[in-house]
Amino acid sequence: MERPYTCNVCHKTFMDTGSLKVHQCAHTGERPYRCDVCNKKFKILKILKGHQRVHTGERPYSCELCNKTFSKKSILKVHQRVHTGERPYSCEVCNKTFKDLSNLKGHQRVHTGKRPYSCDVCNKAFSNKSNLKLHQRVHTGERPYSCDVCNKTFNKKSSLKVHQRVHTGERPYSCDVCNKTFSKKSSLKVHQRVHTGERPYSCDVCNKTFRDSSNLKGHQRVHTGKRP
Repeated sequence: MERPYTCNVCHKTFMDTGSLKVHQCAHTGERPYRCDVCNKKFKILKILKGHQRVHTGERPYSCELCNKTFSKKSILKVHQRVHTGERPYSCEVCNKTFKDLSNLKGHQRVHTGKRPYSCDVCNKAFSNKSNLKLHQRVHTGERPYSCDVCNKTFNKKSSLKVHQRVHTGERPYSCDVCNKTFSKKSSLKVHQRVHTGERPYSCDVCNKTFRDSSNLKGHQRVHTGKRP
């Protein structure tokens, strides 16, 4: 296919002048399209229009399987992989697969040790932006997720989801030995040590071992004399 338009900086070729113009912004740093609400700037008008839905709340793209709606077509496409099971991005080190490219890039930092996102309050560093955002709530006290039954608030969506099982009675995690069920995956993991005999927590004073950290902490008061 003919690509008659050439970038005069890096000589990359394009099929039309519009694509060439957008590409050249990478060299010039130009971002000619500005959001009139927050003044954020963009290289492409289409990306500006997608961004503006953050302010309007518009979610025009709908999943035909679960009717969940999205502000961008690209986000809908990633979401649909929940239904299809498609995980097209693979780590070249450990072959773990991911639904989207950003998750793969975040995962790769497990291997490289890179932690490019830093908290401006305590300088703690994180491998991805979402973990930094979650950490910052320690400083701000923000708890944006609220239970619609008892109004208890949480700093993580996953914590709210687990809490809601108090009201629904849902216990989705089942022991494959005795079929006992649990509301949390962590509770199942601790329970399974009844069957395996694993006691990974050890007292550094008397070397007594325990199945979970809370029992170890309770035991350590025997040595410290603490009565909280």
